[in-house]
Amino acid sequence: MNKSFLRSKSLKLRKTKNKKDIKINISKVLKILKKFNYKKKIFGGYYPINYEMNILHILKNLENQNIKISLPITGQNNEMDFYKWSSTDVLILNGYGIPEPQKNEKVIPDILLIPLVSFDKNLFRIGYGGGFYDRYIKKISKFKKVLNIGIAHSSQKVSKIPFDKYDQKLDIIITEKYILS
Repeated sequence: MNKSFLRSKSLKLRKTKNKKDIKINISKVLKILKKFNYKKKIFGGYYPINYEMNILHILKNLENQNIKISLPITGQNNEMDFYKWSSTDVLILNGYGIPEPQKNEKVIPDILLIPLVSFDKNLFRIGYGGGFYDRYIKKISKFKKVLNIGIAHSSQKVSKIPFDKYDQKLDIIITEKYILS
C-alpha cells in the first residue's frame, strides 16, 4: 500500500471511530516522561485538529508544573518552527486552519509530541503529507537530541508504513490503550 492510500483510509477511519473526545491518561504519559527528566525540558506540542488525539490536557498539566510549552508555526517551503505558548495565549489560524501561537519566542523543544495519521509497530508514521515534522526533526537533530513521541488513537495502527530516506522514525508512540517503544 502506498502512503496516499493509507493516509486517506486512516483519516476516514479516525473520523468515524473517534468522534468522542478520547484522551490519553496523563499519568501514563508522566510515567514515561519521568525517565527523561522531563521537568527540565521544553515541550513541543500541537493543537489538535481533524480528530487528532487531544493533548491539550497534557500541555496544561505540564504548564501547571512550570514547564515551558511550545506550538509549531508553519512557514514557506513546508518549514516549521516552535514558539513558546501558554494556554492563556491567543492563537491565530494559519492558512490550513490550524491554530498557531504568535511569533514571540522561538524555542527548540527537547521533547516533541507529534500527531499521526497512521503508524506501525516499527515506530514509523504517516502525517498529512507535507513533511513538516520530518523536516523539522531532521533539521534539529543535527545539533540537538530530541525525544520524538507520536500521539495517536490505537485504531490508527497499520501493519506496515512504507518509508523512504526522508521519513523520520519516532522514539515512542502513545495511544489511549498502549505504548510502543
